[in-house]
Amino acid sequence: MPFKDLGLSPELLKALKPKTYPAPTPVQLELIPCVFTGRDAWVTAPTGSGKTLAYTLPLIEQLARSFSSNTRFIRALVLVPTRELAIQVGQTFMSLTAHWGSLCKITVVFGGVSINPQMMGLRGGTDILIATPGRLIDLMANNALKLSHVQTLVLDEADKLFELGFQEELQTILQQLPTRRQTLLLSATKPSSMQPLAEALLQDPLVIHIQGETQQPAVIVQRAIYTDVGKRTQLLKHLIQEAHLKQVLVFAATQHSSEIVAAKLRVAGIAAEPFHGQLSQGKRQQVLADFKAQRVKVVLATDLAARGLDIEKLPAVVNFDLPRSAVDYTHRIGRTGRAGEEGLAVSFVTPESLAHWSLIEKRQAVKLELETLLGFEATAPVTPQGPGNGGIKGKRPSKKDKLRQLAAERNPSPIKAAS
Repeated sequence: MPFKDLGLSPELLKALKPKTYPAPTPVQLELIPCVFTGRDAWVTAPTGSGKTLAYTLPLIEQLARSFSSNTRFIRALVLVPTRELAIQVGQTFMSLTAHWGSLCKITVVFGGVSINPQMMGLRGGTDILIATPGRLIDLMANNALKLSHVQTLVLDEADKLFELGFQEELQTILQQLPTRRQTLLLSATKPSSMQPLAEALLQDPLVIHIQGETQQPAVIVQRAIYTDVGKRTQLLKHLIQEAHLKQVLVFAATQHSSEIVAAKLRVAGIAAEPFHGQLSQGKRQQVLADFKAQRVKVVLATDLAARGLDIEKLPAVVNFDLPRSAVDYTHRIGRTGRAGEEGLAVSFVTPESLAHWSLIEKRQAVKLELETLLGFEATAPVTPQGPGNGGIKGKRPSKKDKLRQLAAERNPSPIKAAS
């Protein structure tokens, strides 16, 4: 089915470049008609499957049909977890409405920059607002906007927004929204922790689940290399040079680690930059621009900062540190192999992280052979891990487990005592 059969106006269809958007993807075929009906939706679809366009198109169409020259109210609110994703979504909206001039006002707000220009930009209202939760609350506290007329709420990367760090902010925002509204949840993964929160937000939603083959790469080659913690930086340099990789997105566990590894790569003559939440917005945008232009070969990113990054034809991703959860593993490797391109995802596994890697494999339903490279071998051999793996997410004994064990040690059972 072509886009013209989805109820979109000729003016909006003109903004869709045939080479970029030749035909609707499965998620667009299902979600666009749903948005027009006003029904809630819960969408799970892989990275690169076209989720952003699936809600931007119908929201713009609805706005164009009901355009009024009266005072502007926020009619659609799109919440995203990171600045980069906010910018990316805003660019999609703006590219589709550029030929309409003042017909549709799109505003993007996020933290890390001065709030004053954003408050000025909201004078006179806006039609569609894309925001990160923290900055939206700041603007609400300054009476720069009201959410009482929002008709559609979109939570993009909803799984990340539902994590503990965002829940309090989300609750504050939801209290300012009208009860009667349309709510759309979109994410690449659907962890069980989302279920109760989603059920509380959604009213009789259309559940859309798109399998991984949609718009996925021909193949993402996944590799796991077994090495010692202290050998990872040298191993990373070796892989970059031996494979002649033009661009590599490397995931580090902490901001400090991203800074240190980037500095070591630069000493070795490899153009590398850190990318994390403590950098100014100007610096982050500069790093991204240099990375896309291939002036920077390697970007060392933390998980939250990397949400929403869309680097065209990114050839490789490296997990310098393993992600804390299998869900984040999915998001990480999804940065490569987009739009039908092949990609490479390499994970460094150390003796200390071996049990955690096994857990990720189990949750991802994959089993990769642990490779060893000459000169970078781990000193500890690969050995099967038992159940007592303290410090590994999903394996750490709970407080109740510890209390039960302590009670058992102090009060052995009668059967054992009599034997």
